[in-house]
Amino acid sequence: MTSTEHTEAFLTVLEAHKGILYKISHAYCREVDSRDDLVQEIIVHLWKAFEGYDSRYRYSTWIYRIALNVAISYYRKERTRKKIALPVLETTPLPVVAPDENGQKEQQLLLLQQFIAALPDMDKALMLLFLDEKSQQEMSEILGISVSNVSTRIHRVKNKLKEQLSTI
Repeated sequence: MTSTEHTEAFLTVLEAHKGILYKISHAYCREVDSRDDLVQEIIVHLWKAFEGYDSRYRYSTWIYRIALNVAISYYRKERTRKKIALPVLETTPLPVVAPDENGQKEQQLLLLQQFIAALPDMDKALMLLFLDEKSQQEMSEILGISVSNVSTRIHRVKNKLKEQLSTI
C-alpha cells in the first residue's frame, strides 16, 4: 500500500468512527479546549497504531481500545497537572435543567452524565461502551478484562445508579 493509500484508508476509517472520539473526549474532559486536545491526542495514537491494525477485530473495537487508553492517561495527567498548577477548586457540576414537559429527558441525560463523570476510570469506560450498545464480548476485548468481570462491573454500576436515583 502506498503512503497516499495508507493515509486515505486511515482517514476513511477515522471519518466513519469519529463519533467514538467525541463521545470519549466528552466523557473525560469538561472544557472544550481539553476535549479538542484529547481528540487530537487520540488521532495521533490511532495513526501511529494504524499500520499494526489487526483485521481480526472490528475498527470500532480497535478505536475504542486505543481511545479509552489515551483518554484515561490524558485524564490522569491533566488531573495531576491541575493539582500542581492551580489551587484546589471544587468541580463545577453540570447545570440541572428545570423539569418541564420538554426538559425532563434533558434533565435525566444531565444526571446520567454527572453520574458517569463521577465513576472510576474503568467503570466510566465500561458505561460508555454499554450505552453504545456494545456486547459484553466486545467490551471485554476493548477493555482487556474478562466477560464475567464486564458483567459484574455493569451490575454493580447499575445498582449504584439505582441507589443514587432513589435519593433524588
